[in-house]
Amino acid sequence: MAASAAGKRIVFTGGSGKAGKHCIPYLLNAGHQVLNVDLAPLPHPTVHTLKADLTDSGQTFNALSSHFHLSHYENPRRPDGSGVQTPDAVIHFAAYARNMLVPDSECFRGNVLSTYNVIEAACKLGIKKIVIASSETTYGVCFAQGDCDYHSFPLEEDTYDNDPEDTYATSKLCGERCARSFARRFPGTDIYALRIGNVIEPHEYERDFPEYVNKPETRKRNAWSYIDARDLGQICDLCVKKDGLGFQVFNATNDTITTKVPTKEYLKSICPNTPITREMGEWEAPLTNKKIKDVLGFKEEHNWRKYVKV
Repeated sequence: MAASAAGKRIVFTGGSGKAGKHCIPYLLNAGHQVLNVDLAPLPHPTVHTLKADLTDSGQTFNALSSHFHLSHYENPRRPDGSGVQTPDAVIHFAAYARNMLVPDSECFRGNVLSTYNVIEAACKLGIKKIVIASSETTYGVCFAQGDCDYHSFPLEEDTYDNDPEDTYATSKLCGERCARSFARRFPGTDIYALRIGNVIEPHEYERDFPEYVNKPETRKRNAWSYIDARDLGQICDLCVKKDGLGFQVFNATNDTITTKVPTKEYLKSICPNTPITREMGEWEAPLTNKKIKDVLGFKEEHNWRKYVKV
């Protein structure tokens, strides 16, 4: 599939995973061309998967300067002598997706090193738009030992003191710091970090949400928030289209809390000692997406109440 006149050439790492396999079709429908870089295949007829170990800087550099498809060998040589066109954007989702998939030291090494390698290679190749996957876990409660309260509500990107104790979340904060460093080092490069909420695929509403809604106490670690995988695709598209912001952090979540009770009432009942620092919308998600709506124009399409009978 060729990119449309308005579309971009995007390298998407980790596109075979839970989130990526929904984000890539959204990007294709928006007119973009996508190369998937992953260790696992993506069963999509128009998207090539290039297998690469992103903890290896050489493989990373080569993956980001690769053809998107075998047919591209038919293209004429470019003025620089190559046949490869530099991508317009990189979206980096490849990672160990949580703790306890591998030992902690490997989770940290793999996530931090791959993120560093992707950002460094993209910047040195002249790619001006980089989007990386950070995480809701950076707010410090998701993988805390025992019951732990948030510092305050709502959880906002630019004011909250992110102090997680676990390895996975720490690896994601390190990725954010790498992004900030390279955005300063390479002026004119936009690097946006998405603190992605609990990713929900379409089939999971019927399976999981009745319990989420009826037993909200089980959702504290996810801040009673989520992101529909398809809406995450929209967020990726908006990030690609919005230029000139330098380094930014965005919560990537849907609009509303996953409870039957309005936000302020529920938070005061379940977390009575946690301050609420501003007026919140009646059903606003505690892991708020206000910034991404205000700055990027995000408009959710898949609110959980469309799929779950309350």
